[in-house]
Amino acid sequence: MTKYQESSISNSGYNGCGCLLLLMGLVVIGAIALPSFLVSGGGGCMPKTGEARQYVGSMNRAQEALFIEKSAFSSSVDALGLGIKTETTTFKYSIRATKKAAFNYAVAKEKSLKSYVGGVFLVPAKNFEPNAAKEKITTTSILCEADFPGTIKPGEPTYENGKIACGKGTTQGPH
Repeated sequence: MTKYQESSISNSGYNGCGCLLLLMGLVVIGAIALPSFLVSGGGGCMPKTGEARQYVGSMNRAQEALFIEKSAFSSSVDALGLGIKTETTTFKYSIRATKKAAFNYAVAKEKSLKSYVGGVFLVPAKNFEPNAAKEKITTTSILCEADFPGTIKPGEPTYENGKIACGKGTTQGPH
């Protein structure tokens, strides 16, 4: 065997090992990425309900910001300035505002999906800041998911005796 032949024999073994390592790396990356791909792009209910939760959560935050700026809640989705359409293929979005609260709705258009409601309430700042002035007002919010799928507007959350809670037939969801 010549020196050149010895060199190419030893290098060919090394190259095979490199390919094996590369293949193992791709398998590990695939195992990490596949579950998140299946959840986000699988076509199930998750992306549809994710839209509603995100929109209602954004509407809640926009209502809080609007109250800080203008001392009033909006009764219009468009007036919140979020660029949210009042209707998508899966949900209808609407608002009911009073002087002391705003209720932001995502009502399912498909019987297999759950609806959502967000509530933003005016509360004494003392509830959150012990040193706040007695007359100072702040906001608090909640996001609630209907307990069962359907196309009915969910029950409104409540604020009583210093506590915020989801309405009848709903459960607090991620905020």
